[in-house]
Amino acid sequence: MKLQVAMDVLTVEAALELAGKVAEYVDIIELGTPLVKNAGLSAVTAIKTAHPDKTVFADMKTMDAGELEAEIAFSAGADLVSVLGSADDCTIAGAVKAAKAHNKGIVVDLIGVADKVTRAKEARALGAKFIEFHAGLDEQAKPGYNLDVLLSAGEEARVPFSVAGGVNISTINAVQRAGADVAVVGGSIYSADDPALAAKELRAAII
Repeated sequence: MKLQVAMDVLTVEAALELAGKVAEYVDIIELGTPLVKNAGLSAVTAIKTAHPDKTVFADMKTMDAGELEAEIAFSAGADLVSVLGSADDCTIAGAVKAAKAHNKGIVVDLIGVADKVTRAKEARALGAKFIEFHAGLDEQAKPGYNLDVLLSAGEEARVPFSVAGGVNISTINAVQRAGADVAVVGGSIYSADDPALAAKELRAAII
């Protein structure tokens, strides 16, 4: 299982600082949507230039103009770009078209999708590299939120998938047991007193 850090910082400088601390322990460096919106895709270029050996994920959460938005992100240096699972099939297909032209990948993010299992299978059939079973920060803040809902859906869908939504040192083994290809960790790394140590411990926990 690969480890992905989701960098929900807001500036290129902060992203470069964080990536520099944790890159040796992670496989995928994700530029979170707030970072992409605040700093622009120059942040993607900066991270890819600094860490050319890492997979760089631009979390665009594209909902429309799939081919165009993916093309822009891939041209900036992204290896993976996200499209929302709630987008129209043609939006996902357009993004996949751009990915194929660049020999890159599209990740379909199921945040906000009610029937995650069905949509995961549909998105995979449309050409997504993998599917992200994702609960956003707002959903995680709700009383009674439980990561197990995502893990169960991922297991049932039987597609290549990642899990994002409160993954930490106490849950990462459950994520791996569920069969996830990628564990996405955000706050447990970037909000840690020592992000490098947090990333190192998460890496060590993966069997």
